[in-house]
Amino acid sequence: MSWNIFTPQDFQTSHWAGGVTTQLAIGPQGTHYADRDFLWRISSAQVELDHSVFTHLPDYHRFLTVLEGELELQIGSGPKLPLPPLSLCQFDGGVPVESWGRCKDLNLMLRKGACTGSMEVLRLPAGSSVLPPDWDILGLYCVQGGTSWLRSGELGLLQEPTPCRLAPAESSVFLAMKIRLL
Repeated sequence: MSWNIFTPQDFQTSHWAGGVTTQLAIGPQGTHYADRDFLWRISSAQVELDHSVFTHLPDYHRFLTVLEGELELQIGSGPKLPLPPLSLCQFDGGVPVESWGRCKDLNLMLRKGACTGSMEVLRLPAGSSVLPPDWDILGLYCVQGGTSWLRSGELGLLQEPTPCRLAPAESSVFLAMKIRLL
């Protein structure tokens, strides 16, 4: 089992209409967000405006969770959805999305027809837990606590479907992003 660990020094930050976005990882290697040639992307956004409009990404399915602050999303003509910290939301990137509130969030973008996946919150007690290998690529973002090899604010990327053993020394919170290639 070979993890790639990405620390804040590895992340790429740029501006968007509503604030700042930070790319944690993108794949496959050599693809670029601006070219929209990627299959998957893990990023974080700092929403700095009270009201903003999400980037239109019709070729992608999106997952989002709030890390800090609170956010309300309106997806298409649907109702406003309150998103407190660590609540999950997913939506079609081609549907208009507006947000209200300031927050820091984490995003998983998956190219439609090329991959599927999920995002889930893992609240683990101190000790050992095993994740079954139901992915092709696993992104593990440490929100709080950590392990001996993955600290808060870092992303671990495992690109092989093998059982994953986590042994946090203290109660910890992770976001697991499971990607399955089609």
